[in-house]
Amino acid sequence: MKQRPDRDPDRLMRAILRRAPVGIAVIDYEGRHISVNPAYADIYGYTISDMLGESFLVLFPEEARPSVLARHQGFLDNGDQLGSEWPAIRRDGSRLTVWSNSVSFPSRPGLSDRLVYVLDITNHKKAQEQERIANTVYQTTSEAIMVTDADRRIVAINPAFTRLTGWSFDEMEGRDAQMFRSDRHDDAFYGEIRRTLEEDGFWKGELWDRRKDGEHYLRETSITVVRDVLDHVKNYVVVFSDITERKAAEDLIRWQANYDSVTGLPNRHMFGKRLAQGVQQATADHTITALLMIDLDRFKEINDTLGHSAGDRLLAEVSTRLKECERPGDTVARIGGDEFALILTGILDIDEVETIAREVLARFEAPVEIGYERVFSSASIGISLCPRDTQSLEELIQNADQALYAAKASGRNCLYFFTPALQRAANVRMRLANDLRQAIAERQFVVHYQPVVDLRTGQIVKAEALVRWQHPTRGLVSPATFIPLAEETGLIVPLGDWIARQAIVEVARCRNMYAPDFQIAINQSPTQFRTAAFSGLGWVAELARHGLTGKAIVLEITEGLLLNAEPQVMANLIAFRDAGIEMAVDDFGTGYSSLAYLRKFEIDTLKIDRSFVADLDGVGLDICEAIIVMAHRLGLEVVAEGVETEQQRDVLASIGCDHAQGFLYAPALPGEALEALLREQAARSGEADNRWKASAE
Repeated sequence: MKQRPDRDPDRLMRAILRRAPVGIAVIDYEGRHISVNPAYADIYGYTISDMLGESFLVLFPEEARPSVLARHQGFLDNGDQLGSEWPAIRRDGSRLTVWSNSVSFPSRPGLSDRLVYVLDITNHKKAQEQERIANTVYQTTSEAIMVTDADRRIVAINPAFTRLTGWSFDEMEGRDAQMFRSDRHDDAFYGEIRRTLEEDGFWKGELWDRRKDGEHYLRETSITVVRDVLDHVKNYVVVFSDITERKAAEDLIRWQANYDSVTGLPNRHMFGKRLAQGVQQATADHTITALLMIDLDRFKEINDTLGHSAGDRLLAEVSTRLKECERPGDTVARIGGDEFALILTGILDIDEVETIAREVLARFEAPVEIGYERVFSSASIGISLCPRDTQSLEELIQNADQALYAAKASGRNCLYFFTPALQRAANVRMRLANDLRQAIAERQFVVHYQPVVDLRTGQIVKAEALVRWQHPTRGLVSPATFIPLAEETGLIVPLGDWIARQAIVEVARCRNMYAPDFQIAINQSPTQFRTAAFSGLGWVAELARHGLTGKAIVLEITEGLLLNAEPQVMANLIAFRDAGIEMAVDDFGTGYSSLAYLRKFEIDTLKIDRSFVADLDGVGLDICEAIIVMAHRLGLEVVAEGVETEQQRDVLASIGCDHAQGFLYAPALPGEALEALLREQAARSGEADNRWKASAE
């Protein structure tokens, strides 16, 4: 039978080769392409004509060619199979992976060609690698993974799941994932998760769960819905990690950032947030937000006397009492060492603010039991109102601070509302502080000296150096005005250094010209003791430069300084004593006196406060006499301040007081006037000596 043209086998085979999706080529004995189909050429990025006659080695990267050539030779010599995966290279230089196999067939006597079949498996190899990586991650990740079916039955877990929950796959397979539900969440919580998964196909959040041993833990969880080609739910993939400790640490950090560790009250940071909310509320609902700044009176003295742990217990008790004054919506905060704040919101009547403030003061009337000690502490309160005083957060705080300053200046244990007058006073203080800096630079100060008289002889034996500020426009400014300001701003350090230098020059003149044993007392601020070491106090070296010993001066300090256990203060006190400089305690009897400190620092003189001298007709006499007897028993001298009448002088002399100082003898005088008194005294003493000599002869 004659074969139809369209059934020609050769023609049919060529058509099949052209359309075959598999790359097919014929390679001769020398390794050259003698025939390739379109699929083969496409795999390597060549045209058919480019490949014909070309060595098959060009299809492999340089580093792989020796191995490929050896395999080819083995095929030629022994008929070895070449079916394998091979790294290959396209014409454009890009890499790919192919699977190929070869069969040989004779083409010439003694020689064989080979038919090569090639598949591009690059994407398949990538998918295998991705699957391998995914499986590695699945097995080694620290996050627990659980896979369920559409009915939420567990079909797979990874090792991290077992480590985290305690459950193995054998125990979990086929079980309902809802078995882990915690009673810490209600049905509405889990219902919201289901709704989100249905709508978005993904949910992420934090939830509490239970381990195998029943322990609850907090986990960070993501749930992903896997759907099939028909968009039906096929699986749920749950990935989670235990964040219990991390959340606890975060909560602790958050608490520490917003709350005070001693009292548990909101700190300054949280106080700022709550105050801002209060200002917004006052503006929105037309009510009043009041800020009460509360400062404990003399807390430092209590803290220094009983120790810091006792101070902390006092602060904790104070916070408890303040919380008792707190209404719903209010905030009590600790914003500084001994400074608290009370934010009152939703106030309709200003009188209500004062009522609460007085209740706060009343809370301090009862003593605080600290160990075996009963501590009494009062408070000063400054009040500013929003929106009456201001709607600015910063100004509200400034106004309350100014009112607090006024309360403390008025004797403490009281409350003050902010007024425009306080604002003006604050402005005056600020300008005065600026003027004070300029005054120190321009030496606008003068030092006056108030004589101290020996009650036994009536002779001037000492003087106290007292500074005066001759302001260019304000005139003479009282030390009571600018000394506290100098201490607040730290300017007392350079000012005190200058005063000491002037006093040393004056005492050198008085000793050289009138009285060899004359002394000048110099007031020393606690700030100076705390900010510089003894060797850093510049005026100390002035004594030696003027040929003086430490006996030429007396340092006057306060009782509170003796009670301060700061290392720098103690070191300076001891250094002054070792240098032979005498120490006097000013205003003795008005603070927390400590006999132990008088002995420890070898104090030389006690100065009785003028308030006791003024009351010699009353209880002041008993106090003065008690101080004098005690001082003499300890080997100390006594100076009475504020002596203004002869009666006071006579009474003090009769009870054994050593020295007196006050207007009865002289006010504070310029150096020239002091020297004039000493000159007259020396002259009188000389005349008395001459009369004695004449009578003796």
